[in-house]
Amino acid sequence: MILKPKNQKAAPKRAKQNQGGILVLYLILALSVVGYAMTGSILIGAAAFVILVVTLASEFKFSVKEEGMRKSVYDIITAIVAVVVIWIILIILLGTSSPVNVVASCSMLPTLHRGDMVILRGIQNMTSFLESHQIPIVNVSPQEMNYTLSHMNSESLAFFAYNPSNSSKIGEIVNVPDPRVQLYNTKCIDTYTVSGQPQYISRCAVRSQAGNLIKYNYSIERVDVAGAIQYIPQTNRITIGNTTINENYSNPIVVYQTTANDSFSGDIVHRVFSAIRAGNDYYILTKGDNNGGLDIQFLNYPAKSSAVLGYVIADIPVVGYLRLIISGQLSTPAGCNSTIIR
Repeated sequence: MILKPKNQKAAPKRAKQNQGGILVLYLILALSVVGYAMTGSILIGAAAFVILVVTLASEFKFSVKEEGMRKSVYDIITAIVAVVVIWIILIILLGTSSPVNVVASCSMLPTLHRGDMVILRGIQNMTSFLESHQIPIVNVSPQEMNYTLSHMNSESLAFFAYNPSNSSKIGEIVNVPDPRVQLYNTKCIDTYTVSGQPQYISRCAVRSQAGNLIKYNYSIERVDVAGAIQYIPQTNRITIGNTTINENYSNPIVVYQTTANDSFSGDIVHRVFSAIRAGNDYYILTKGDNNGGLDIQFLNYPAKSSAVLGYVIADIPVVGYLRLIISGQLSTPAGCNSTIIR
């Protein structure tokens, strides 16, 4: 009679225990990601990152122990190749180099939320895209557009409100329903901002838009700030030449790449407001649904058609938080506690 060593019986039991432990780690990871999405806590986000690292390390250690180093490395390479193949297939099917993106801010509330994963379709012909979605297109000369782009500091104008009792303190949001509103040069405000508070505000006030390509109009909208109703002056209409364009929330949402010259960074997920055609080039004017003004009003250059990665055709809530955690984007951006009421 051949006696089997006791450790042969114990091995399957230990393997099941290890596998069960990894499943528990994945469950904790999922709960921590959801907890971070619900609270925005940096501590929970950091904990989720640590749990992710521990989970992957445990998974790899278990795989090496059960299948050996060579097989484990082979499985990892196979998984990476599979992801790359799927990505290439999505690129081909959707016609864009970035078929999947993630909303990193709250500028598109309530339509899109931070942490939403968005699916994009590429734009092969910008003229057809704009016309099929009935986006207003304004024609200007290349010289006019070049002048605008080379004078962005004077072209970036935004409306700010202040309480009539304290005109020295301005803000996008105020707590009075009938605030005083003034158009300001945003570059000037950035220049004279000290410790987060603008100084010498009168220097930045703009009395006329006569010399600007784009002229702005505003309306006062209600804002839900952590359950309290406040008010914001919001750009709701622009005029370029003889063409006046109103904000339209049925326009498509696009994702475009920023440049080093822009005040925003990363890929921006915003709604198309209108388009400017200068010769053979298109420049897309965009605005976040939850922002008080167009991107160009806050020193962000109009996106050239070549910088537009595509338009949003679907979104998946919460899933994108994992990417935000991996990339270290744990801090909740400004504006996530307020939503403009439609």
